[in-house]
Amino acid sequence: MITEAAPSLEQQHRARVRRYMLLMGFRIPCLILAAGAYGLWHNALISLAIIGVSVPLPWIAVLVANDRPPRRKDEPSRWDGRRAEHKALESHHHHSIDG
Repeated sequence: MITEAAPSLEQQHRARVRRYMLLMGFRIPCLILAAGAYGLWHNALISLAIIGVSVPLPWIAVLVANDRPPRRKDEPSRWDGRRAEHKALESHHHHSIDG
């Protein structure tokens, strides 16, 4: 890159979709490999181990795809300290009606 500008939102989205597709693309070969391993060795434990490795892949793919680029040091923080000083509930004395 010539400038220090952040990649556009479209470029970031394309990169996240590419990472998601890559990780999800590993799942299909894992399932085929598990079927091949069972056909070759007739051992269900090896096939289940391969399938077990492929089970968390969708979860990992979603986490990786939804991850945003790291925050730069010069990027402002969203937290505003002035809001923390105000209380959400008022602590004034309120009159109540006893019945």
